[in-house]
Amino acid sequence: MTGSAIAAHGLRKAYGDKVVLDGVDLAVEEGTVFSLLGPNGAGKTTVVKILSTLVGADAGDLRVGGHDLAADPQAVRAAIGVTGQFSAVDGLITGEENMLLMADLHHLPRREGRRVAAELLERFDLADAAKKPASTYSGGMKRRLDIAMTLVGDPRIIFLDEPTTGLDPRSRHTMWGIIRELVDGGVTVFLTTQYLEEADQLAHRIAVLHDGRIAAEGTAEELKRIVPGGHVRLRFTDPAGYRSAAAVLTGAAPDDAALTLSLPSGGSQRELRAVLDLLDSAGVEADELTVHTPDLDDVFFALTEGAGTEGAGVPAPSSAPSKETVR
Repeated sequence: MTGSAIAAHGLRKAYGDKVVLDGVDLAVEEGTVFSLLGPNGAGKTTVVKILSTLVGADAGDLRVGGHDLAADPQAVRAAIGVTGQFSAVDGLITGEENMLLMADLHHLPRREGRRVAAELLERFDLADAAKKPASTYSGGMKRRLDIAMTLVGDPRIIFLDEPTTGLDPRSRHTMWGIIRELVDGGVTVFLTTQYLEEADQLAHRIAVLHDGRIAAEGTAEELKRIVPGGHVRLRFTDPAGYRSAAAVLTGAAPDDAALTLSLPSGGSQRELRAVLDLLDSAGVEADELTVHTPDLDDVFFALTEGAGTEGAGVPAPSSAPSKETVR
């Protein structure tokens, strides 16, 4: 496929009687972030291992960096970098020594290796800690060092398998900035993550993996549109106002205890104006108006209903925050 950094058709993988991937199709355009979501055990890491030549596929037509995965795996390895779930950093040596070790593994001349290591340590804000043992680094620093090591070979395609798991919010946002910089430089990023906000923030396209198949794929906005459930919620403090509003908003679902009314809505300006016009006609003013539109949390739960999601980094749909509040 022209312009595709990664193309997979009919990817299959089983371990004994356990089918992990059952005909997965993927297309990742050059210079973009592609995010693969799915509950724990869905097969996300298996996809990464196969596409990065660490594990063989049982079947499928697979191309990475324009190279056939089965016919020329060495060319694929030369074009990619991989940062796995678990850090490849050696804590017994310094950050600089970790970088130089990677330079040696890539067969860079000594002078070139030192130059590349120094540039990457500076780029990832690790120069001041370069001479310190990596075991003394914070989680965020180790993750930055991990990605810096991945970049020693100047790959144009990078696989990031849950790169921010376990990081604090500040370190996670720093990592997002690094990923955006890589893509701005023309690098293609294949990202697996348990954080739906991360995919929403970074990915140009998102695929949801469930039961060994791609349940849905598209941009974040396209995926959000496939899930119903948008609504407007009106809250009142005056019981008389609440009853008057319920009388004119005949399609609203009432909650007498909370004095709230919920109406199905896509959240458009026209729909909101119609609701407010009806309230004006009845001489009623809501104390709070909240608009909820489906988000990736809703998409994830709708597409993976019944799957084990312990530790998936997403709240239950009922606790998802509203997107806009007007008082």
